Amino acid sequence: MISRRNRFHGHRSVSRVRGSLVHSTHLSLRFAANKKNDYRCAVVVSKKVDGRAVVRNRIRRRIFESIRTQKQLEGTAIDVVVYVKNSNTASMSFKDLESEISNLTRQALAKTLL
Repeated sequence: MISRRNRFHGHRSVSRVRGSLVHSTHLSLRFAANKKNDYRCAVVVSKKVDGRAVVRNRIRRRIFESIRTQKQLEGTAIDVVVYVKNSNTASMSFKDLESEISNLTRQALAKTLL
């Protein structure tokens, strides 16, 4: 899990992120610059992806762990919301998930720095 200072807090804080989108086959990533010193991240897994909370939480934990270990977002003032598109994310290998998230964050950082 990422640290508390890198997570969103408060009611409807995720819905206030207005920015650009980057897509892949399993995930979408919405990002926008923020006024903080570090990044904030959230993962949204809808009940349409899977009706079971156990599966949705597993997907969420795997994505947070991937973002934490990659450390691409460290020190950047950016808000990131990861939307999961389908339930295949739960069964894909962690290495594939890491590479997909790495590609999305790289694209987002390239667009933010322009």
